[in-house]
Amino acid sequence: MPESTATNNTQGSAPSAVFTPAHLKFINTKLEKLSPEKIIEWAMISLPGLIQTTAFGPTGLVILDMINRIHIDQQAAANVHPTPASSSASEDEDDQDIRFKKSGYNTQRHPVPLVFIDTLYHFQETLDLAQRVQDHYNIPLKVYKPQDCDSTEDFERVYGQQLWEKDDLSYDYLVKVEPGRRSYQELGAQAVISGRRRSQKGDRAHLDILEAEPGTGLLKLNPLATWSFQQVWTYLRAYQVPFNVLLDQGYRSIGDWHSTKPATNHDDERSGRWEGKQKTECGLHVDYFKMRAEFQASQKKKQALLAAQQEQSAVAV
Repeated sequence: MPESTATNNTQGSAPSAVFTPAHLKFINTKLEKLSPEKIIEWAMISLPGLIQTTAFGPTGLVILDMINRIHIDQQAAANVHPTPASSSASEDEDDQDIRFKKSGYNTQRHPVPLVFIDTLYHFQETLDLAQRVQDHYNIPLKVYKPQDCDSTEDFERVYGQQLWEKDDLSYDYLVKVEPGRRSYQELGAQAVISGRRRSQKGDRAHLDILEAEPGTGLLKLNPLATWSFQQVWTYLRAYQVPFNVLLDQGYRSIGDWHSTKPATNHDDERSGRWEGKQKTECGLHVDYFKMRAEFQASQKKKQALLAAQQEQSAVAV
């Protein structure tokens, strides 16, 4: 079963791998010449505290499959049998370890922690895919939800319905940014693999393969930055990677159900996201400190307004 987490500490520790702009430029020059598989292999060896965050989009699934294949190759090179991908991830882990040891398999599984931010508003097809991925790769999924919320009902009881329409910034912070930062802290993340690509346009058009987040130093690796959607789709088919059935219905970039539609522009795969709004990112890949400050200011404003309303009501009585 997925590992659900909920704690209050959202601040990460300082990364031990610190790169200057000149160093990053040099590394990116080298990485640009490598295949995504080689980039990922380099990262698995070179970057401490490496994790992958995913909403099980096409690119993230390709990366997950590449990590799995690299891991199998590394174990084979060391004359160690890999854990079979076909075994059930729902099986009790202790029982798995016993069975694999008896059969001679190595009990070390997927080497990069896999994090899923459950906003509580994902398509059911996405949640079904999350389970299929766990089963296919025999990988434990670390699930992070909005603070102190296990369900949509919990969230709406505190913040009301359709918060994404009333306060888009607060919504993104609460369901994506805060859980994401909590995952970094709890897992000791110092480098995060993402599925962003330049062909997705918008803020991603000039994406570097390796970035350092301003203010925190958190490294972000985009191993498929140079790939097109067609290259991603070809890989999914060629290697029989589980993918979201919504892709067969015209969707290309899949987020929350209330802000995602089939792509309306063939040349812009993210054209189905946030229709009618001037935004291209959900908050996970924008200035964290700026967004947190704006969220805190918004909350203070709401609290002040509520206090003024309560005071006015008391005077009226």
